[in-house]
Parts: sequence; structure tokens; C-alpha cells
Amino acid sequence: METALNTPARTAPPRPEDETLGLTANLMYGFQHVLTMYGGIIAVPLIVGQAAGLGGAEIGVLIASCLFMGGLATLLQTLGIPFFGCQLPLVQGVSFASVATIVAILTAGGGLPSVFGAVMAAALLGLLITPVFSRIIRFFPPLVTGSVITTIGLSLMPVAAHWSMGGNPRAADFGSTANIGLAAVTLLIVLLLSKLGNAAISRLSILLAMALGTVIAWGAGMTDFSRATDGPAFALPTLFHFGWPEFHPAAIVSMFIVILVVLVETSADILAVGDIIDTRIDSHRLGDGLRADMISSVMAPVFGSFTQSAFAQNVGLVAVTGVKSRYVVATSGLILLVLGLLPVIGRFIAAVPTAVLGGAGLVLFGTVAASGIRTLARVNYENNMNLIIVATSVGFGMIPIAAPEFYAHFPAWVATIFHSGISSAAIMAITLNLLFNHLTLGNSDRQSVFVAGTGHVPGDH
Repeated sequence: METALNTPARTAPPRPEDETLGLTANLMYGFQHVLTMYGGIIAVPLIVGQAAGLGGAEIGVLIASCLFMGGLATLLQTLGIPFFGCQLPLVQGVSFASVATIVAILTAGGGLPSVFGAVMAAALLGLLITPVFSRIIRFFPPLVTGSVITTIGLSLMPVAAHWSMGGNPRAADFGSTANIGLAAVTLLIVLLLSKLGNAAISRLSILLAMALGTVIAWGAGMTDFSRATDGPAFALPTLFHFGWPEFHPAAIVSMFIVILVVLVETSADILAVGDIIDTRIDSHRLGDGLRADMISSVMAPVFGSFTQSAFAQNVGLVAVTGVKSRYVVATSGLILLVLGLLPVIGRFIAAVPTAVLGGAGLVLFGTVAASGIRTLARVNYENNMNLIIVATSVGFGMIPIAAPEFYAHFPAWVATIFHSGISSAAIMAITLNLLFNHLTLGNSDRQSVFVAGTGHVPGDH
């Protein structure tokens, strides 16, 4: 009889995210991730710096701080330490969800020290409540995650369109045929490389298309690298460069609402990337990811940055390329760190035309939506309310995208929560799933009239 002593130990199957691709591949794919999210990560310090009345040099410091902190947060999330980091291919950076609240604090006269104090205190509260969020994973079936992933992709489409038009509404060439044409050429290159190239070229199609698009733009006089050498080549981050944080209750409360939104969005991103790379996400792993988000947000003001969260556009890049390795994204974290220390490199990357990013973004963000639709295809719609849950959730998530001023006359806390299509869809999907699939009291034993109606196809008799 075989004993436990001579029975070979069972080893867990390798996780897809633990694949190692080698230094060259890590650098290439990691750089592709950085280019994909670069416009998003510098947008927040640009907006905040202008709202705070900072000069060009100080805004440059703010940008470098956000890049540096994004690199640290990405390394923590991808590599992980005990209790912190979900070890998934997620790029971290300053969250756009906090912009409206930060500008409101600045407009009220709080100044950047008040913003930093609010971020630190609110993120610390968020860290304390992460156990609650990590235990609700059973309320995120494919019905919910598919609705949210689809909304993530659709909510990013206006960003791709905005980039394709040039990115700056105040610019004279915003929406010009030249900008949109450059975006279209970049999109065409992505498609051609994906169709005609080998596996390696297809995976790098986004990066190669952005590089070729930039060369075309340079040849057409649509971008200029001459000022990339202006300013220092190397600069260490300064701790509390903009002053020591100040803690004001009103600012902290408003920022805590933002933190709740960030927790919902990060939960959705973690579950989305887990679904895309086909790896298991349990409550412990979700909690580790959320804690990494929160501790990064607590530390961000020390370096002059703001709330940190996963970037949804990079979830799309994972889906497009099929590159699941977390070490690739860890490499992008190192690149972000270098960019934070070497602003000269950041200035060169900043010279990549926004229209080029728009052409690539159309594929990236569309792929996220397609991944969500693929997840929804696994849902059972027979004799239940699942179809109406999906319809209502996605529709609710589209409201702030289709009508950005929809919540303008609501209380500020309502607008803060629901101005994001992602958080709107997540809240609605979770609530309706609980109401119809978990709280079964009062449910009809007959299918909804909405569901019954979907069985008819025009032309059927």
C-alpha cells in the first residue's frame, strides 16, 4: 500500500501571469504598456497643476512625481509582498476619478497641502475597509463582471475619440482632418501588423504602430522633438515638495467618496484582468490588490502624487496582445520609475502625437468591451432576470458618458460617485444581482416580460 511518504507531492499548476519572457521581451512589451497609459498618467498633474496655479517648472515636478509613484505602485501590485499586491499584470497610476474632487478642494482655497492631506487620510480609511470589499467577490459573477468590463471599454471610447482629434480642445487643429487622418493611419498600421506579422510582431503591433505613426507625424511636421532637451536630464524626487499635508475634515470626507469609487473600479479591473488571462481571483487576492492600491495612495502625497488605481486601458492591452506575464508590467513599472527620475526621456515620450495614441486606443478600448461581451456570453439568460440586469447596468453606465452634465444639479457626493460610468455600472450590476438573484423573496416563478420578449427574432413565425 502506498503511503503518504512515498506519494509525490502535488504541485499547483503554473499560473499564466507567472510566465517569464526574457529581458528583451519584457522591455518591449513593458514600454508598450507605458506608451498606452502615458497620456492618462500625465493628464491629472497637468489639470491639477493648472488649477493650483503652478508654473511650468512646478507642473513638471508634479508630472515627474506622478510617474515615479506610478512606477512604485505598479511594482508593488505586480510583484507583491505579503498582504499587498495581487500579482497580476496591472499598471498603476494616478486615478482620474479624483480630479473633480481635487479641483473642488483647490477652488475652495485649500491648496495642494489640503489635497495631499485629504488623499492620505481618505486612503488610510480605505485601507481599513478593504476586508469588506475583498469578501464581496461572490457577488461578482460573470453577470456582473461582464457588464462592468463591457462598460469599461465603452467608457474609454470618448478618450480614444478625444485623442484622435488631437487631445487639446483649445488647440487650433483640434478635430482637424490631419489629426484624425493620423489616428486612422495608426489604426490601419495596427490592423495590418496584426494580420500580416508573425506572433511577436502581432503582439507588438500597438508599440510598432505608435512608433511608425510618430515617424509619419514627424515627417509631416505634426510633432516636434526640439524642446525635449530643455530642462534637467536627471532629477531626484523631493519629499513633500509642495508642503506638508494639511488635514481638513470636509476635504477628507469628499476624498473618501473618491476612494470608495477607486475601490469599486480597482475591484472591477482586477476581476477583468483575471478573466482575460484566465486565472483564479479569490477574496484574498482581491484584498491584496486593494490594499496595494490604498497603501500606494497613502504614500503618494509624500512624493507629490495623488490617489493610485489600475489603468483600464492597459487591461485592454493585455487582451489585445495576449501577453499575460506580470513581469512585463513590472518592467513597465521600472520604466515609469526611470521616467520619474529622468524627465528628459519623459519629454521625448510626451512628443508622441496624441492622435497616434487615439488610433491605437480605438483597438485597445474596443478589445476591453469585446472581452466583456465574451464574458456575458457565458451567462444563463433562461427564465431569469439576467438580461434586464445586464441591460440596465450597461445603460446606467452609459449615462455619464453620453451626458457628462447629467448629475450637475445633484449633490456633490452623488456626482462624485456616479460621474464615472465604470462605478455607475458596477454599483447597478451588484445591486440588481443582489436584488434578483440573491434576495429571491418576491421573485415571480415566471420569466420577466422583458426576457420573454427577447426570444422573438424578426422574421420568425
